[in-house]
Amino acid sequence: MIEAIPHTGNRKPARSHGPRFAVVRFPGSNCDQDAYYLLRDVMGERAEYVWHEETTLTGFDVVVLPGGFSYGDYLRSGAVARFAPIMAAVREHVDRGRYVIGICNGFQILCEAHLLPGALVRNSGCKFICKHVTLKVENSETPYTTAYRPDQLLSIPIAHGEGRYVCDEQTLGELEADHRILFRYTDANGSPTDRSNPNGSTANIAGIASSDFNIMGMMPHPERAGEKILGSADGRGVFESLVRAVVK
Repeated sequence: MIEAIPHTGNRKPARSHGPRFAVVRFPGSNCDQDAYYLLRDVMGERAEYVWHEETTLTGFDVVVLPGGFSYGDYLRSGAVARFAPIMAAVREHVDRGRYVIGICNGFQILCEAHLLPGALVRNSGCKFICKHVTLKVENSETPYTTAYRPDQLLSIPIAHGEGRYVCDEQTLGELEADHRILFRYTDANGSPTDRSNPNGSTANIAGIASSDFNIMGMMPHPERAGEKILGSADGRGVFESLVRAVVK
């Protein structure tokens, strides 16, 4: 474990009980502080940084693999991070039935580690995209989405150059049939159009879950949409849902 970076703003007192969140830090992570700040300072949850060389996640309820450029995104995004010592602990954490959420680069790492199906490749326009997009909640009955209404529309930022989710037809059919597509890119009316798909993802997919729903990956950044002063607080529901799931 490593110490948290001091925060000088108004802090919400952390709970003395409740879920423990591990925010994994890889060399090149740059959204770890955003996740920690939302969980610890805004929501008052117990959150700790965990360095990529650690080999255990014992005692944690939820693991957050944050966005950024782990190991400089050499080879492919997430391709090197999948071999980090912490990833063996992530697998053990999953085997115990506990929760993992991968955001942006974290999603890429989960796919590279084959903990989620499919792959994240270069955006269809071959350009880095940074903007708010509209997401539709496709399944509101998962550990990551119970804080949302069915079909609720969310404003969440994206920031990626390799965010186009791709998979074969069989995998897509399984994701659809099992309701494992949790978020899609849509227009303001909730329609998944080509124009509302910022990166060319298959079927406008923005986030998916594992077959047992204890792993979720999404390209948009809910941790950057946790306070209205940032332009949207819609992302906070992802973490509120996880708190509910652990407590339940």
